[in-house]
Amino acid sequence: MANPVNPPQQESGEPQREHRPRVLKGGSVITGIQNSEVAVMLRNQHASGAELKIPVEARIPDRFLLYVPLDGVAYRCEVRWRRNDRIGVQFTGTEPKPKLHYG
Repeated sequence: MANPVNPPQQESGEPQREHRPRVLKGGSVITGIQNSEVAVMLRNQHASGAELKIPVEARIPDRFLLYVPLDGVAYRCEVRWRRNDRIGVQFTGTEPKPKLHYG
């Protein structure tokens, strides 16, 4: 019987996925196209990226600013993957609160 406290280590040769702490934060994708903002929800976040839940009908470009009011900062993002209403992004830098943000 396997010990649930110490699960066996996998040695698949694949790099381990970075631990991404779960969060539930609101944010805005700012595309710069006619001052467009799309409300999103951050599902998990770590130092180099996040997973976002987006509206199904939203058109999110491959590069954008993600403003997170709780953090008080905008993250420059690049999309790494897309699945239905979720996208994974890599942070490529930060900026102060964008002037385009109305909130």
